[in-house]
Amino acid sequence: MKYRIDTRYVWYNQGTELVLMYFINGIAFTFDDLPDEFVYDKEILEVANNERSYEPEDVYRSSFYLIDEQCHPLMFELELENPELLPCD
Repeated sequence: MKYRIDTRYVWYNQGTELVLMYFINGIAFTFDDLPDEFVYDKEILEVANNERSYEPEDVYRSSFYLIDEQCHPLMFELELENPELLPCD
């Protein structure tokens, strides 16, 4: 089975931070902080405003779930449809 990585701009930490969230088959597993100037990009803001907001506890729980299932793409070698979308760090 191949897994799919997706990214979305979302609000994080009580809506105080705009981040690029990474998902594997719809489950959030990590995020990248974005430079401050991204909050002035109307298109990115519109996308983030239409997405669910995430809290640190959400990412913590989903990451540990993926670890328990040995499906966390940063910790386990998985067959991915699009490995180029994985974060670099």
